[in-house]
Amino acid sequence: MKLLHLTFSPRGEESESTRLSQAIVDRLCSQHSISSIVRRDWRLHASSAIDADYANALANAARNYADTLSYEGSLEQSERLICELEEADMVVIGTPMHNFTVPASLKTWIDLVVRVNRSFNITPAGKVGTLDSKPVYIAIASGGFFGSEHSRQPDFLTPYLKAILATIGLHDLRFFSAQGMALDGDTVKAGRLAAVNRVTENVFMSAL
Repeated sequence: MKLLHLTFSPRGEESESTRLSQAIVDRLCSQHSISSIVRRDWRLHASSAIDADYANALANAARNYADTLSYEGSLEQSERLICELEEADMVVIGTPMHNFTVPASLKTWIDLVVRVNRSFNITPAGKVGTLDSKPVYIAIASGGFFGSEHSRQPDFLTPYLKAILATIGLHDLRFFSAQGMALDGDTVKAGRLAAVNRVTENVFMSAL
């Protein structure tokens, strides 16, 4: 089995989302025969912007404009990232919540992998993803608390990821979160421990 591990925090190894996602990777490795792990740290690999050729390919998708382009720049990067998703048997994503939603680095990755006529097609029934189904484990770290009736913090991250990843065929999403990570030390320790315990108790994968 091949595992793709994507992290999106500018804090790298020091971030709570990276640590939690690594706990998920470790748990999966203890349960399954993982032949290879591809790690992509978007502090190091994120593209600064979508270039003009990529934007033109999307804007003119109905005219097969992309067929006339050389696959360089953002198009080349997009193809490589989509291939990584296609080749993986499981995916682990570690991301902070920034301003109630995904950070800029994760949005850049999304814009590169969600590509018309490649990772999804437009049909009379709507957009249909081309990727095979596979489990996607998503580790989220947030400074406050979200997702409960007692939380006042909006959550636009999880519904957005559910919608956008489903567009390319990824429907099996499994969320884990470390919350309250910007609060006092005791709260951080308790939130970190609770998150790791949920990983230990709940990370599993149905037979592929």
